[in-house]
Amino acid sequence: MSEKSNLNKDNFTRRDFVKTSALVAGGILTSLSVESSAYGAGNEVIKVALVGCGHRGAGAAVQALKTKQNVRLVAMADAFQDRLDDSFSNIQKSLANQKDRVAVPDANKFVGFDGYKKAIALADVVILATPPGFRPIHFEEAVKAGKHIFMEKPVAVDIPGIRKVLEMAEVAKQKKLNVVVGLQRHYQNNYRELMKRIQDGAIGEITSAQVYWNNDGVWVKDREANQTEMEYQMRNWYYFNWLCGDHIVEQHIHNIDVVNWAKNAYPVKAQGMGGRQVRNGKQYGEIYDHHFVEYEYADGTIMNSQCRHIPGTMSKVSEFLQGTKGKATTNGATTIMDLKGNKTWEYRGKDDPDPYQQEHDELFAAIAKGEFKFKDGENGAKSTMTAIMGRLATYSGQQLSWDDVMKSEISLMPKEFSWTAMPLVLPDANGLYPIAVPGKTKVI
Repeated sequence: MSEKSNLNKDNFTRRDFVKTSALVAGGILTSLSVESSAYGAGNEVIKVALVGCGHRGAGAAVQALKTKQNVRLVAMADAFQDRLDDSFSNIQKSLANQKDRVAVPDANKFVGFDGYKKAIALADVVILATPPGFRPIHFEEAVKAGKHIFMEKPVAVDIPGIRKVLEMAEVAKQKKLNVVVGLQRHYQNNYRELMKRIQDGAIGEITSAQVYWNNDGVWVKDREANQTEMEYQMRNWYYFNWLCGDHIVEQHIHNIDVVNWAKNAYPVKAQGMGGRQVRNGKQYGEIYDHHFVEYEYADGTIMNSQCRHIPGTMSKVSEFLQGTKGKATTNGATTIMDLKGNKTWEYRGKDDPDPYQQEHDELFAAIAKGEFKFKDGENGAKSTMTAIMGRLATYSGQQLSWDDVMKSEISLMPKEFSWTAMPLVLPDANGLYPIAVPGKTKVI
């Protein structure tokens, strides 16, 4: 499957993110059919398909089915039979008091790399929750089929994937398809209230920011007997860039996105450092265990970004923003202070809704009313691109510009998707995978 964008790579730069909407409206993408949404207001049931049946996919499906609308899960797809079966069972248990909402006959359970097409065809709304390397392919299929979409972050792992998502996000707007991306802080009350104040000038012009996702790391899946290389990498997907994008992309995107949101802008360049200091065994594939990136925005604002997956180290997941009039933080309490450190505002909400649930509540309410409200695809692509640019900066040891990175044609995706096909990155005789070496590794 090719992820090559139809847009001209030589002309597609940072400023073209703004131009693309006008180009779509003017007919540049007329080769893609414009269909009405599969669901219109007034239909009795909103049919949902789940593509990607891991823990997050099952959770998203349950959240969709717990909304107030008349929602039914009618189709599921995953590469693995056992993961689909476990997910189906877990969803049923979570909806024990609403069993009628889980209506997936065996004929609508699709296993394999191409099952997503059949599942998407049966639904009005599609939940995309596979490992993020597949997101551009699945997003394209859902948009072309005219479906409303919830897709997990990040939305790609490489630049061809970013261009594809951006292209299809514009088509989704043209078709008036709601698209929500699982950057759930955008649906979290304390962040919403903080952003209102920041963008109303409460801390003045933002001059610098620090963001963190430092913790012990996540799960590891050991290699099992008789697995093909494709199956092993798919099972242990967090540690391979074509599936995960490295943890700076898969997790730290949340914190990076907060500053992009506050700035209403995206960095123009990045430089940094990183490596594998502790997690250097074969089970950790090819990704780093720490990254530090210095991002620069067009107005000179610097965002310093830290993420680390090392057991036994300090845990910190938060954002800090400094401005000409004060500073804001989400570390513990969500607060704004003046330049002398006096607290001028603190979020005091009580019994706030779960933001993971809230994003589905708002999406399905809009769909049921026939409203076109959510256009998260573009920001999802841009914030994913910011995180990818950080990874490329740490892997290469070079300062990279947004415009140059956006022209990259380096795809991480395998040439073929089957259990006997080989991913592009393979282990040596000792089972160790090649690791990026700053100063030597080519990234664009």
